[in-house]
Amino acid sequence: MSLKSDFELMARYNQWMNARLYAAAANLDEAELRADRGAFFGSILATLAHILAADMHWLKRFAGAMPGLASLDPVRAAPLPPLVRGITFPDFAALRADREALDEAIIAFTAEATDELYAQPLSYANSAGERHVKTSALVLRHVFNHQTHHRGQVTTLFSQLGIDVGVTDLSALIPECAA
Repeated sequence: MSLKSDFELMARYNQWMNARLYAAAANLDEAELRADRGAFFGSILATLAHILAADMHWLKRFAGAMPGLASLDPVRAAPLPPLVRGITFPDFAALRADREALDEAIIAFTAEATDELYAQPLSYANSAGERHVKTSALVLRHVFNHQTHHRGQVTTLFSQLGIDVGVTDLSALIPECAA
């Protein structure tokens, strides 16, 4: 499997899982979404906001380094959200709309990008201002891994509330092989 195919699968998984989490979150009221549940970011809403903000920071880095990719134009045009601890996005409906738009951009990015592009170095500064140059594919792998890590935290918070978001395994999206 090429990196391109792998990342296209991961982008679909990201979108699929986010849709499941946001659908579950939509059944909670604002107080339940904002309640401090002892998680790293406190609440369900803050954790969802962190995932979105981190994804946007990473995609902005790719967008800046890869100006020829039209799929990243919506990312270039979007504001850069702050990376802070706690509730950073008070409006769930707007957060959900931004999440859906960013997921579409991630899918478009992985559809447009090539294995050759993924092999290129990505030069960026992190949120602390530290400069790095790393292989684009490995950085994108980190982005998908980071999403999965924090979505796992959200599914745990839902589970503690008695909410089952259903199957969360990537294997649900892996196609069957012909026998």
